[in-house]
Amino acid sequence: MSKSTVHRILRPLLLWRLRHVSDRVYLILVATLVGALAGLAAVLLKNAVHWGQQALYGWVPEQNRVFALFLYPIIGIGLTVLYARYFLGGNLARGIGPIIYSVARQGSVVPRSKMYSQMISSLLTVTFGGSAGLEAPISVTGSAIGSNVSRILRVSRRERRLLLGCGAAAGVAAIFNSPIAGVLFAVEVVLSELSAPFFIPLLISSATATVVSKLLFSGQPFVLITTSWAVDTIPFYLLLGLSAALLSVYMIRVYFAADRWFERWPGTFRKVALGGIALGVLVFIFPPLYGEGYDIVQALLSGEAHRLTDASIFSVYRDENVWLLLLVAGAVMLLKVFATCITIGAGGNGGMFGSSLFSGALLGFFVARLINLSGLFVVPEVHFVVLGMAGTLAGVVHAPLTAIFLIAEITGGYALFVPLMFVTSISYLMTKYFEPYSVYTRKLVQRGVYVHADRDRGLLAQLVLPRLVQTDFEPVHPDATLGELVDIFRHATRNLFPVVDEDGALVGIVSLDDMRDALFDEERYATTRVRDLMVDAPASVNIDDTLLDTLRCMEQLDVWALPVLNNGRYVGFLLKSVILANYRHQLIRESE
Repeated sequence: MSKSTVHRILRPLLLWRLRHVSDRVYLILVATLVGALAGLAAVLLKNAVHWGQQALYGWVPEQNRVFALFLYPIIGIGLTVLYARYFLGGNLARGIGPIIYSVARQGSVVPRSKMYSQMISSLLTVTFGGSAGLEAPISVTGSAIGSNVSRILRVSRRERRLLLGCGAAAGVAAIFNSPIAGVLFAVEVVLSELSAPFFIPLLISSATATVVSKLLFSGQPFVLITTSWAVDTIPFYLLLGLSAALLSVYMIRVYFAADRWFERWPGTFRKVALGGIALGVLVFIFPPLYGEGYDIVQALLSGEAHRLTDASIFSVYRDENVWLLLLVAGAVMLLKVFATCITIGAGGNGGMFGSSLFSGALLGFFVARLINLSGLFVVPEVHFVVLGMAGTLAGVVHAPLTAIFLIAEITGGYALFVPLMFVTSISYLMTKYFEPYSVYTRKLVQRGVYVHADRDRGLLAQLVLPRLVQTDFEPVHPDATLGELVDIFRHATRNLFPVVDEDGALVGIVSLDDMRDALFDEERYATTRVRDLMVDAPASVNIDDTLLDTLRCMEQLDVWALPVLNNGRYVGFLLKSVILANYRHQLIRESE
């Protein structure tokens, strides 16, 4: 059904709404609808992956299961690549980065295909053991639902942005049964702002999704019941925060190094084959790397750390060496990011959100077990597991409030609020010092999209420089005479003239002020050339420069216009007045 057909069907309802329902009530109703739809999508995906993995496990005899774990990831990544190529035209656009970009640059318009493409591709990847999380695909699906529902139901641009955030919040809330964390995730990661009118719709959408999840999805991913924490363990919490920061920096840098490496790899199916084999080898040696790995996290919370070596080549030695379990935990913790990068780089779909939680849980166990084995002090390992999850998530995603409330909600560990604050604050601040941008925003910033900066920079980032270039400046040749220039000036609407040679290159500029004296000396009309009057441009702007840098340059040089070049060829002029006028227009649109 086309979009115009849907609008035609809904037109009587929308007209009735305008007469009888206020805009505020209508927004709350739409936010509730978005929350319900995003919650259903999250439950559907989570259950489908759970049932699919059970079917794949049950289909293979236990004695052959380790070999199946080697082959399954290759199959899953291959199916994902085939789906993306033949059903999506090769454009899968993984991760939350494209959603953040759509908020910053595209008026919060998300393609309709993302309402199902992220679910199907991540289902294929993770069901077959791809070592990545479902949180990013679910959040993207919820964002797409919010964006497209708002377009169908004809809400304003500002409200469309809010409903996109409602969808993202609902997706996270539904998958973890954590409504507050869902709201904070939308605020910290996707929208990067929270105003009073935003808060209520976000809460309602997130709460609705949580209700849907509670009704249709059994329980939450992790369970931890605790009632207190010891004050004398604070120095060890500080140590854990520093360790989480180091792990976060390591994961971010490995993720982007692997991304660059896979981009240089030729051949799609070569990536599938070699990446799938590499992932299969990792899973064969360390089975906890299979899939999301949340079963291992729950095992750590249940005090069953020995399950780290189940079905692995290390299982026969775990009772003989107390340090073996610690070494396996450390190896799996460090290799998880490689497994995730291989999964995504080879063509699968998933995110770093779940991988951060998994590695953080292992970090907490590693640090706590190391302290306990030293014999100097005894700390509760399960506390360190959940604190490690929060610290690593805060560092990798740059969302400390989301990390605190997510871990508190999904583990029932509200009694650990103070340690959560210590660990996440240290991890976030230390990680941000070494890596100013998160795993979601670093590539966007490299493209000139500043999504979490101040409001002025964010608004300027939404303006596209090529659309602001003024091309009505009359170019003149350097060998043209003064008389010819005077004739051009009589019919020109500008008092600034670019001097351009035969190849279209800018060689200088001539302004009315520069030629004022010569204008009244007619004897020079035939003898004086433009090259004698022109001056060098104070600076030039490349067509792919950012407006923020351009405005900064104008301020430093105290000029009102700069020439714009494209590969060295003159294009036009960029005026400060045009930039500021478009900035004001964008500010009005954002405030509507």
